[in-house]
Amino acid sequence: MAFVDRFNSAVRRLPAWTVYVGSVAYAGWVFFQGATGALGPNPVEAIEHAYGEAALYLLIAGLAVTPLRRFAKVNLLKFRRAIGLACFFFVTAHLLTWAVLDVQALDRVWADIVKRPYITVGMAAFVLLLPLAVTSNNVSVRRLGPKWRQLHRLAYPAAVLGAVHYVMLVKGWQVKPLVMLGIILVLLALRLPGIAKPRRARAAGGAQSRA
Repeated sequence: MAFVDRFNSAVRRLPAWTVYVGSVAYAGWVFFQGATGALGPNPVEAIEHAYGEAALYLLIAGLAVTPLRRFAKVNLLKFRRAIGLACFFFVTAHLLTWAVLDVQALDRVWADIVKRPYITVGMAAFVLLLPLAVTSNNVSVRRLGPKWRQLHRLAYPAAVLGAVHYVMLVKGWQVKPLVMLGIILVLLALRLPGIAKPRRARAAGGAQSRA
């Protein structure tokens, strides 16, 4: 526990805006590499995939905040909003790279959304994340009250759809997309009442016995 306490103490001193700075810096670095030919013969596709993977990593990080706090006592709550907004930033960058630099035609964008299942799934994930990004501010929290938490549970199906989009996108059964989907499913399973509540109950029982 001493290590966890030191880690939490260090995290408290780290400002949440570092997540935004790191995300923008990484996005700019990837784009620069693509523009200078460092990403191979198809830089647009490489940029598109890099942004999409970054979004999934951040989705996983956001989903991990609560289980880490509940089961490992690691407190990253101050970063959760920044992680969510950074995730939406990369999802949007992924979408714009595909639509503007890859497809380059509005009619073809719509046709791909309708005809290609993996794009349909990815767009569904984006639509679910959109209201979460719009309401990720203190004003929305106050105005929506308890409904704010209910709304932000849309992150759960959005994460699953994002991972399924990745699995469908790659050719063949590759390990990384399946691992990412599995991690997301495990993180969501840890939120099930049968797993979360008994642990809290045992903790409360231990506190009472010590009293």
